[in-house]
Amino acid sequence: MGTNSTLLSSQTISEIASRSLAAVRVFERLGIDYCCGGKRPVEEVCQEHGLDSTAVLQELDVALTNRPADETDWNKATLRDLIRHIVGKHHEYLKLELPRLAQRLEKVMRVYGEQDKATLGPIPRLFQDLRSEMELHMHKEEMILFPFMERVEAEVLSGRPAPPAPFGSVKNPIAMMEHEHDSAGAALRGMRESTKDYAVPEYACVTYRSLLEGLREMEQDLHIHIHLENNILFPRALAMEMENQ
Repeated sequence: MGTNSTLLSSQTISEIASRSLAAVRVFERLGIDYCCGGKRPVEEVCQEHGLDSTAVLQELDVALTNRPADETDWNKATLRDLIRHIVGKHHEYLKLELPRLAQRLEKVMRVYGEQDKATLGPIPRLFQDLRSEMELHMHKEEMILFPFMERVEAEVLSGRPAPPAPFGSVKNPIAMMEHEHDSAGAALRGMRESTKDYAVPEYACVTYRSLLEGLREMEQDLHIHIHLENNILFPRALAMEMENQ
């Protein structure tokens, strides 16, 4: 194992993922949870998945070494820029896509619900639970948590102490957001398992196919969305508050 791979082996999945989307793509391909369940050592997770940890670490090393030069390093960007990226790219994606998926799901259940009961039966409840939770979740972030984080950063950058949080400490709402992320992750896993990794039946119509593909794309986007918050934004905001009180 090379020097860089050895260094990576001492880090958790989330620590490696936070370094670059290049590492995230490796974890996505291997089916490794890097957003909600990422606070575990690489070798432990590889063993659980039956993967060769040496080969995985070498692949991660190559991916990190060859990552695009113009890739944004969210560990160095301002919290304000990271928040604007999360809201503008990932929140807006969900606000547009969740209603579209709901419409497709309704049509598919009406036509195929009885025929594919074993596969589709759990999907409406899982999807509705995910949709309801994420819509409220994003509202709380945009109206309360994110503005406070931006305010803390603005004060600190101006040389003033962090303002007192109306909720005691930023760690309190962050704990709630992470709990909701875990719940969203469970719903995503449930939908993937029920559909056998979004396998498309041969007889599926265009709407059925677009529903499954849309659910797959939403899962991928939400994984990165949660990763940016759990692994980068939240730890940085917590550290900033603690260091500047």
